[in-house]
Amino acid sequence: MEITFLGTGVAIPQKGRVQSGVLVSLEEKPLLIDCGSGVLSRFPDAGVSHTNVDTVLLSHLHLDHVADLIPLLKANWLRGKTDMRVYGPDGTEDWFSRVLGAYEYILDGVDVDVIELSPGKEFTPEGFDCEITCAATDHSVPTLAYRVTAEDGEFVYSGDTAPCRDIMDLAVEADLLIHECSFPAGTKVTNHTTPSTLAEMLEDYNNEIGSICLTHFYPEMRGHEKEAIHRLKDYVEGEIILAEDLMRLEL
Repeated sequence: MEITFLGTGVAIPQKGRVQSGVLVSLEEKPLLIDCGSGVLSRFPDAGVSHTNVDTVLLSHLHLDHVADLIPLLKANWLRGKTDMRVYGPDGTEDWFSRVLGAYEYILDGVDVDVIELSPGKEFTPEGFDCEITCAATDHSVPTLAYRVTAEDGEFVYSGDTAPCRDIMDLAVEADLLIHECSFPAGTKVTNHTTPSTLAEMLEDYNNEIGSICLTHFYPEMRGHEKEAIHRLKDYVEGEIILAEDLMRLEL
């Protein structure tokens, strides 16, 4: 299993970081998790054709996680790829139909199946040999974390969230937890994570999580990366990794 970070940033522009998107290669078949602005343009740099993507998981519907979904659908359509499955939390179907409905010239030419998910749901996406489990997060809108379990590894993607037990429980014995870390320690923030608030949650888990990869960095995190590693390194068996755009991890 190969994980490529297409975007590790947020809604505020930053040099070298576009908005959220993670591409997972499962036996060479790509699964895209989130599709924020700039993610589509990362495909050539990642050496992956966008037309290979026919399955997308959305953690939630904030723009920095969905803004390039319709552009991806259009890019595929322009190359003759018209089918797609989109999984997401409650409200995804209504949001998708409203946005796509503004583009009638695409609407009749594509075949998109939207599947809404709820916390606790377990499913296998069509065409994949893996199991995905959903959990609720602590964010300002309905948001899902995902655990992807395949023959060669298991990882959890937190989506946007304050640290919460549902995600930590989902990540127990996983090889990797991809967790947002929006702001540096000491920042007063709700709905998001700092190294300190994540460490406080991890104290109860006795190194039950393999490695942690931090992502979803606001500009305020620049210069505080080493502090984050130092704050968290005693709470996991493996590494603390700082995600960068186009970084690849192998499980």
